[in-house]
Amino acid sequence: MKSAKQNALFAIPSIQENVRASRATTERLPRLDLDLELRTKILPLCRLQYGEIWHDPSAGHRVGVLDAAQRADVEKIMGGDRARLLLNDPPYNVQVGNANTPNLSKIDLAEYLNFSRQWVENARAAMEQDAHFYVWLGADVSDNFQPLPDFMLLMREFPELRPRNFITLRNQRGYGTQKNWMWVRQELLYYVKGNPPFNIEAEYTDIPKILRGYYKKVNGRVTENLERSKSENIRAGNVWVDIQQVFYRMQENVSGCYAQKPLKAIERIVQASTNEGDLVTDFFAHSGTTLIAGERLGRRVYTFDADPIFAEITIRRLEHLRATGKTGWQWENPFLEMEFGAAHKNGAVFKAHTTARKTLANA
Repeated sequence: MKSAKQNALFAIPSIQENVRASRATTERLPRLDLDLELRTKILPLCRLQYGEIWHDPSAGHRVGVLDAAQRADVEKIMGGDRARLLLNDPPYNVQVGNANTPNLSKIDLAEYLNFSRQWVENARAAMEQDAHFYVWLGADVSDNFQPLPDFMLLMREFPELRPRNFITLRNQRGYGTQKNWMWVRQELLYYVKGNPPFNIEAEYTDIPKILRGYYKKVNGRVTENLERSKSENIRAGNVWVDIQQVFYRMQENVSGCYAQKPLKAIERIVQASTNEGDLVTDFFAHSGTTLIAGERLGRRVYTFDADPIFAEITIRRLEHLRATGKTGWQWENPFLEMEFGAAHKNGAVFKAHTTARKTLANA
């Protein structure tokens, strides 16, 4: 019998419950950055075009279709505000999934570093005096591990941003080979500007401490480490082994969004780096996970993407959360218009979701 936690993790979407319970549990959308024909169908469903910003009337979030490398675009969405936390997942300059696409592309390294230099400078200008700066990044082993070491050297051009840690997220599932170690890691660089506070409580995991020993005399009495601990659980440290990478069996999954970051990882960063009401900024919205984390934790989020489809998904994911309490669509299609077709637009499920969207958009 599943626990309540398991039921929440593997919850079946309402669309599945109310429409076709017997449908196969396969993702309804392929990679959105790969399928050009599908993108042509989805673009007319997007409410934003380049240069436009959606303002959330409820919590003050903002979502835009903007270019992180353009200072005017960043200033437009910031509107003079400054962020306590900037959390970014830029393109890695790696052929993700053995495919080179406009959204997840591999370009000349010098060109990539110039792009990175521009968006990092724009991010620096958007930060509070005391702020946190996180960047997810990858390394292409087939090309001398670029761009990870190159980006780290680039960051030396910004002495105001000081390195604080190098975090590795250990995927529970990886991709392997019989001739090499299995690839299971994702890299996260952590920098700070000024001296921002850090919430140590956010670092504690759900993993209980089991290793005893490390004896030390305290006030004349010999104690062991479990007695001296502030928590019964271990701290995450800079190697995170307690977070599952996102796949189609998880409620938070968003079909079509390849290499989606886990909500648990983003929420850990948000809780460690900000307080309720603080502003969090993400220059590469993708599936909208930072926005969902901010909504759930009471932070304002300004986020944008150069692709109108991912900006639309980000907005719809927020609306979906508010309408259903679910953090994603699991294997279902975020674009109900495509899922149901014109003949189903009067259906109760479709009306419930679209009414919620219209209410939020027109409020």
